[in-house]
Amino acid sequence: QVQLVESGGGLVQPGSSLRLSCAASGRTLDFYAIIWFRQAPGKEREGLSCISSRDLNEGSIDYSDSMKGRSTISRDNAKNTVYLQMNSLKAEDTAVYYCAAAPGCTNAAGAMLYWGQGTQVTVSS
Repeated sequence: QVQLVESGGGLVQPGSSLRLSCAASGRTLDFYAIIWFRQAPGKEREGLSCISSRDLNEGSIDYSDSMKGRSTISRDNAKNTVYLQMNSLKAEDTAVYYCAAAPGCTNAAGAMLYWGQGTQVTVSS
């Protein structure tokens, strides 16, 4: 059973940084790519970044032009956790952030096999 649990969201001021965590169960990271998405109210779910499975070890891909240069995806194999470091946060980054698992990197939400429950990020002064 694949389980993904996000954490690290919260209320921050513009210009702040946050590191989101996606804790995965068992050997999920061995076999699945992990993709970060976000969904703001009234908007479609947007793919942000992907890191490949440990088996494929193909590195990471950034999909979001709006987050370009401000976010970094990484993985801690010992902790079975994928992170999304976000810097210089803006009000328009306010959204629910999700991690998801798929056989390979893609930003197509419909291709995800498993989803976490999401963590709210609110950027406001």
